[in-house]
Amino acid sequence: MNIGTPLSPSATRVMLLGAGELGKEVIIALQRLGVEVTAVDRYDDAPGHQVAHHTQCINMTDGNVLSRLIDSEKPHIVVPEIEAIATETLMQLEKEGICTVIPTARAANMTMNREGIRRLAAETLKLPTSPYAFADSFEQLRQSVEGANGLGYPCVIKPVMSSSGKGQTKVDRAADLHAAWDYAIAAGRVNKGRVIVEGFIDFDYEITLLTVRAKGANGKVEAHFCAPIGHIQVKGDYVESWQPQPMSATALDKAQAIAQAVTDDLGGLGLFGVECFVKGEQVWFSEVSPRPHDTGMVTMISQRQSEFELHARAILGLPVDTSLRNPGASAVIYGGVEGKGVRFEGVDAALAVPGTDIRLFGKPLSFELRRMGVALAEGADIAQARSRAKEAAGKVKPVI
Repeated sequence: MNIGTPLSPSATRVMLLGAGELGKEVIIALQRLGVEVTAVDRYDDAPGHQVAHHTQCINMTDGNVLSRLIDSEKPHIVVPEIEAIATETLMQLEKEGICTVIPTARAANMTMNREGIRRLAAETLKLPTSPYAFADSFEQLRQSVEGANGLGYPCVIKPVMSSSGKGQTKVDRAADLHAAWDYAIAAGRVNKGRVIVEGFIDFDYEITLLTVRAKGANGKVEAHFCAPIGHIQVKGDYVESWQPQPMSATALDKAQAIAQAVTDDLGGLGLFGVECFVKGEQVWFSEVSPRPHDTGMVTMISQRQSEFELHARAILGLPVDTSLRNPGASAVIYGGVEGKGVRFEGVDAALAVPGTDIRLFGKPLSFELRRMGVALAEGADIAQARSRAKEAAGKVKPVI
């Protein structure tokens, strides 16, 4: 691909559908390579809006609105960065040759909800996964858990589609099942009446295996793997991550084989976040996102090229380098307060912690548990990096 000049007739135009903190970093990476970017989100002044050449605020689940916008802006490449998008519209536009969708329109459609990707992994590709069922009502959910062939307790209830782990609950007893159903239904972005219930796997740890599909020297698409990322989640929402996650060579080979199988089937170019459970040398597929992953923010300090740079380069058909630079860690900075236009105290103290960096996302509205920023840290080893990241994050205080 030849890259033109932004804001000129020769411009290489990319449209991001979703302009949160991850999209913002992708935009910056694309702009460094001379790409003209339009950032689209469902609310004004999203993080990516603050750095893009052009901004739009629409309901991306409305196919007619989305189609009109793409027809008007005429991007060469459309990059979905969230799940809540009218992916059937993208499939039709791609079929008509109107735009290229990253990684493909089919991949965006397949992964926009947990049902499509789980059935692909378990039923088509025959990959190891947790046992699962889908439910359209509370009674159906109860039977899936407590029935004669039910999954039993503990189990995990999730909406078929949500972001950042919203609506996810680990249920240990029958008394908590209805609350988990209500939470999942309330948190689902689309198709709110359907949930997935998974049998609980007693794993040792979870990983995100960032997998990049990029063109090699011979022009053929090749898979590249980043070092595995370990992470801690609370109710399905990431709060801390580190890289590299120690694991045996056998387990890593299995995880890479799983990631290769899933991403080969989805096809296209770009970065995928493949999540797996690991116990000893056993590995189970969990989920995949065809875009940068929140746990992968650690790569901004741990890798030679961050996940955002890797995604941008792969999208444009450029060479990629997934090499690790040093052990690193990330820790979330929460809103802590509710209000608009918060200020952040303690940034100076956070950056005084050795080997650290801070990203404040610029979200216009703060909630108590909203992710407003992230602390990054490098270290001689994972333990030191994690300690530094958590210390730095703890020093930043959002205030009204």
